[in-house]
Amino acid sequence: MVTRMIRSSVWAVLLVSSAVFAQGKDALLPSLAPLVEQMKAAVVNVDVQAKASGEEEQMERFMGRSRGQSVKQGAGSGFIFDSAKGLVLTNNHVVEGAITIRVRLDDGRTFDAETLGRDPLTDVAVVKLKGKIENLPAARLGDSSSMRVGDWVIAIGNPFGLASSVSLGIISALDRNIHNSQYDQFLQTDAAINPGNSGGPLFNMKGEVIGINTAIVGGGTGIGFAIPSNLAKALVPQLQAGGAVVRGWLGVGYQDLSAGLSRALGMPATETGGAIVTSVNDGSPAKKAGVQLDDVVVELDGEKVSSGGVFARAIALKKPESTVALKVYRNGKPIDLKVKLGTRPDLPGERTPKADPGEQKQQQRIGLAFQEIDPRVAQSNGLPAQSVWVVDVVPGSPADRAGFRRGMVVTEFNRKPVRGRDDLVKALSDMKPGQSALIRVMQPEGGRTLLALELS
Repeated sequence: MVTRMIRSSVWAVLLVSSAVFAQGKDALLPSLAPLVEQMKAAVVNVDVQAKASGEEEQMERFMGRSRGQSVKQGAGSGFIFDSAKGLVLTNNHVVEGAITIRVRLDDGRTFDAETLGRDPLTDVAVVKLKGKIENLPAARLGDSSSMRVGDWVIAIGNPFGLASSVSLGIISALDRNIHNSQYDQFLQTDAAINPGNSGGPLFNMKGEVIGINTAIVGGGTGIGFAIPSNLAKALVPQLQAGGAVVRGWLGVGYQDLSAGLSRALGMPATETGGAIVTSVNDGSPAKKAGVQLDDVVVELDGEKVSSGGVFARAIALKKPESTVALKVYRNGKPIDLKVKLGTRPDLPGERTPKADPGEQKQQQRIGLAFQEIDPRVAQSNGLPAQSVWVVDVVPGSPADRAGFRRGMVVTEFNRKPVRGRDDLVKALSDMKPGQSALIRVMQPEGGRTLLALELS
């Protein structure tokens, strides 16, 4: 009887709600058409021709196809945020490895475009439209920190190639960590997000972008994730200047402070969050400042540190060479420390630096882009102290035909050790058409391989 009464009550509420929704201008949630019409003008489709990944190239060879077909088509979304300069925000994974980028607006106009800067760790990229740009619409970046669970949001994008598709939902959770990177801070929403929505905007009811749609849960329905607009805004100045993001670096490992660890470490009951230092790198800014193993960081520049993720993001957004104030607990007692931050070393493949003119010629002639690995990263990965990492291979180039892949480490050139980028630049520049070179590389998955580079 009770169950039937509850069911009857639920149906009654649903019927009343439906009636209210049907009342037009007096409805609980009136039509969103005027708002959508205003917002979707700045949303764009991003069509990309990109180099295939190593795994995709292996599949091509397995299927007996030509190596020249190692170019793939991709599509995503984005939005114009600076109409004067023709700048578009999208996802890094939408434009990564792009050979050509074509941007289509809702009004039918199309533009060729180029990537100004991208950040793999947060999956944010800035793209610039080429040609004559005028009368462009633009979306306004809002304050993602003002969003609450239950707030309405609208996603607009290009799912499955269906341009300007609109979906409505709510914010389902804040600060989600989906273990994509150490800087995860996603907004979770049940607004429909599908392949092709990547890079598209998530709007609030004011028509402001509060997130960049970026990920879905495999097999999940109604579970999507967006990069908070405040994080994107913090990265935009560096990305639109052209290049990758430079981050502050402390040089520590960390984990969240749990209730059990808090009691075991003698923390005061008033401190309910923090980041426990689990390792301190030799020669790091943290080591020099006196940070020790098992210190619990509870404040950074006067702001509460609630978790390891919050701590990592806050440090990363600080400028290298800036000095920060840490409040830590050591053996249950508070200590104040000042730390001058360093520059976070690039991990392999995170950045493709701009080459000097001489190196650019070699890249065009041979189809190989490379960079020196930070010695700290080389040491931690068991590589030679002066290592050269392959960061890009042009499809169909001599390097591609030789079997070079992104992520390989060049160790020898014609049986002579390669002790840095300059060594490799000189060796490649000395090669003449018709010559071949024997190059030894370390594979990304381990092991060493000989490659024969031939210039036609």
